[in-house]
Amino acid sequence: MMAAAAARRGRLGREGRASLCSFLLGASVAALPLLLGSSPSLLAAPGLRGRLALALHVAGVNAALLLIYPRPLYKIAVRACFLGFAFGCGLLLSAGRSAWRHFGWYMCSLSLFHYSEYLVTAINNPRSLSLDSFLLNHSFEYNLAALSSWVEFTLEKLFFPELKQITWLSTVGLLMVIFGDCLRKAAMLTAGSNFNHIVQNEKSDTHTLVTSGVYGWFRHPSYVGWFYWSIGTQVLLCNPICVVGYALASWRFFRERIEEEEITLIHFFGEEYLEYKRKVPSGLPFIKGVKLEL
Repeated sequence: MMAAAAARRGRLGREGRASLCSFLLGASVAALPLLLGSSPSLLAAPGLRGRLALALHVAGVNAALLLIYPRPLYKIAVRACFLGFAFGCGLLLSAGRSAWRHFGWYMCSLSLFHYSEYLVTAINNPRSLSLDSFLLNHSFEYNLAALSSWVEFTLEKLFFPELKQITWLSTVGLLMVIFGDCLRKAAMLTAGSNFNHIVQNEKSDTHTLVTSGVYGWFRHPSYVGWFYWSIGTQVLLCNPICVVGYALASWRFFRERIEEEEITLIHFFGEEYLEYKRKVPSGLPFIKGVKLEL
């Protein structure tokens, strides 16, 4: 039965397949320079030719999605395609030598993070899969933080352009992003169907305490990964204000989230979780988790 369950988790269902095809279709925008015989820096190039090609690509892909998928799957496909398009545009910016190169790295990192959240959920825990699994509507505060980082990058690029050309610092940020995202996805895959984007208040029959793999390093590896991923995006952009703001806001969010989640985990697993909590750190600086004993 366990082998069968693992096999079911490993198969990509209809929603997952639709999202993957749509993401790749959107990302195909990166091939436009080859089709047009132009420079990879298509987005930064002057003139209307590149922008017209992008607009036609978007219109054509959206029309194809409308024809291929019924409405429920179209809602998934159009979100995945949008993320793929953002990823492809990020590749175009990254390949060029414009001042927006590092922003291209950021676009790739952000779009891949959100799409992979959906894809891994589709593989691991399809029963909990929904449009919210993309985390595009995570919260007002999350969207505001993203907008703030774009505004800071643009203003500082205008007034202090040399600040946005520190390649070694952006490379450090990119490594933080890669580490954080890989750690989070490893945590999701290790937890399997026990992982959910929403803190569960009721224990299901299949819910078990996972202490192996990356959970042997940290109690909350998915939060550790997200924490360093979020700060890494701002190091990548060389955004000094948002680096500090993201660090403080993320730390506060995860401190509260971990305390809320650990109350539930103690209720689910009792002494087993308390013993695990004593042996394994949370993984986040100065966050010890809920102070509660049976």
